[in-house]
Amino acid sequence: MFRLLRQRALKWQLLLVIVEFALLAGCVYAAVLLRYWGDLDTQLAFGRALHWRALLVAGVLVFSMAALGLYQVHLRAGLLGRLSRQGVAFLLGWVTLTVLYYVIPATYLGRGVLGIALVLEYLVVALWRMSFLGFVDADLFKRRVVMLGAGERAAEVVRKMRRKTDQRGFKILGYVPIGDDPVAVPATSLLHPAKCLYQWTQRMGVDEIVVGPDDRRGTLPVDALLECKQRGIAVTELAEFFEREAGKIKMDLTNPSWLVFSDGFNISPVRRTVKRAFDVAMAALVLLVGWPFMLLTALAIRLESGWNAPILYRQERVGENGKSFPVIKFRSMRTDAECDGVARWATKNDDRVTRVGRFIRKTRLDELPQLWNVLCGDMSIIGPRPERPQFVDDFNARIRYYSLRHCVKPGLTGWAQLRYPYGSSFEDAEEKLKFDLFYVKNHNFVFDLAILVQTVEVVLFGRGAR
Repeated sequence: MFRLLRQRALKWQLLLVIVEFALLAGCVYAAVLLRYWGDLDTQLAFGRALHWRALLVAGVLVFSMAALGLYQVHLRAGLLGRLSRQGVAFLLGWVTLTVLYYVIPATYLGRGVLGIALVLEYLVVALWRMSFLGFVDADLFKRRVVMLGAGERAAEVVRKMRRKTDQRGFKILGYVPIGDDPVAVPATSLLHPAKCLYQWTQRMGVDEIVVGPDDRRGTLPVDALLECKQRGIAVTELAEFFEREAGKIKMDLTNPSWLVFSDGFNISPVRRTVKRAFDVAMAALVLLVGWPFMLLTALAIRLESGWNAPILYRQERVGENGKSFPVIKFRSMRTDAECDGVARWATKNDDRVTRVGRFIRKTRLDELPQLWNVLCGDMSIIGPRPERPQFVDDFNARIRYYSLRHCVKPGLTGWAQLRYPYGSSFEDAEEKLKFDLFYVKNHNFVFDLAILVQTVEVVLFGRGAR
């Protein structure tokens, strides 16, 4: 948790959540005043119960907005897209509150008050977000960064983090050439500091120096960097900078020693116990809520494919520590999809997928039987998606550090599923590994909860399914 709080982006995310929670709760009080304007007796009748009801409404709506990805740092959506997502989030919140009112009548707020509150909250949050995101994107409030190095390694920042959403927490002032490295960044972005590095950074207002030369042997101004660090300027290695700002580990920027000596990749007995308890509790809860959908899915498969066709299918996947296990899913493809025994990726508009299969893949209903794998201990709720042994053998031979993703149990959903679409090639697997390793290195209970909440967005919008 401490490592996560050091991220600048998470700090403004927490501020955004706290302020919006307060605004949403305040709108409930305003809705009562507007609904019963001039009727002081009715207003007083709400009494202290209004306090926790307002907190309940605010909590449900914040959860709904988080589920729709509205608190993601790198959400790429225009104003209309954000307003649409917010509308869907409020609709989801309204449905949740309505169900809650029927289940727990004591939470009932009143249709008129709830309707007025939702309209007020939508408008207030929309206006607040427009002003707040403008505030966050202003260069004045970004971390001022200087890149020490101007070669191919440093140019990765130019190539991979060029969008405004990628640079929401920082502003790169420029690149300082080091040694004989060939310059690979635009000449207009080059900087040439004075002899005293610390005094120059003071004049430039530098908050952080990111070290990323192609060859650092005998070329780094170690004494000058140490002075800057001692005087309060952060000094960060390029791989760590990418990990923090992009939420992934750049494999071409890392080396074995960085992986060994960096923070993370540690799974304590307490963490294992907490994660297992979380897995069992969530699997039981989802089964309790989802069994009618599972029953309908099984019936639909049976009606489409006939009474002799199987409803479920088992497929060998690679789990924790490289051990194989049979994953269980609802059958979404024809029974002869791999009659020759050769493993194949699912492709876009794959003709092997049945009509029911296309729907359950989009809605992720085909994944629900894997809850049994979770209860058995083969899988976790959150973790890297398990791959087939044939693919894993190939990836282990061709992709550096691929085996590290098997340090934890595979999951129903994961960080890579949120940040990258469905993978169907070697290149996709290589890119998804960057996010999987970020999860393996940084996973904790709070991170798992955040991934679980944002998975709702993936299910609702069918993102990444094939």
